[in-house]
Amino acid sequence: MSEKTPVDFWFDPLCPWAWMTSRWVLEVEKVRDIKVNWHVMSLAVLNEPKLDELPEEYRELLTTKAWAPVRVVTAAWQKHGADVLGPLYTALGTRIHNQGEQDARAAIAGALADVGLPADLIDYADQDDFEFDAELRASHKEGIDKVGQDVGTPVIAVPGADGEQIAFFGPVVTPAPQGEAAARLWDGTLLVASTPGFYEIKRSRTAGPDFSNL
Repeated sequence: MSEKTPVDFWFDPLCPWAWMTSRWVLEVEKVRDIKVNWHVMSLAVLNEPKLDELPEEYRELLTTKAWAPVRVVTAAWQKHGADVLGPLYTALGTRIHNQGEQDARAAIAGALADVGLPADLIDYADQDDFEFDAELRASHKEGIDKVGQDVGTPVIAVPGADGEQIAFFGPVVTPAPQGEAAARLWDGTLLVASTPGFYEIKRSRTAGPDFSNL
């Protein structure tokens, strides 16, 4: 059997758009010969240089709520290996995005229990002098450097036909396509992203994930 194509996926666990895209990629994993490798990135890190330019509500989200989930996920990765990232992201995202849990600490504690990780990992949520800050920022930089500072999360990277990596932001999609629809979007996204000189495709949206629970 041929090896599965590695797909690197950078996410911030608090981002609802990344969550929708991640559920799509997991659906693609069922119908295409790919293997998703998860990596952390941070909207709080991304927006640090421009906090004063952001709307007050979004600025408050980034400074008060965005750090705890990504710190705990990063600590779990550093202490228990990269294999915990996918299951923990799914458990945490299900509680935050699907079930609408607004108490971040309760959602994190529940997610840790869901996947059998030590409960004391939650202590990293409020650790301002974060023990694994350098590792978080390095992972974030690895992902964002592939696509540029003017995008956000998620970032996806796959090996191209010539051996060079193809990387892109998104796709931003809701709801997450299922089955063959997921496969068609995957095939089309790779075709567009691998086209020399391609830069952007975008259209207006009329609906999207609900940010009110965050």
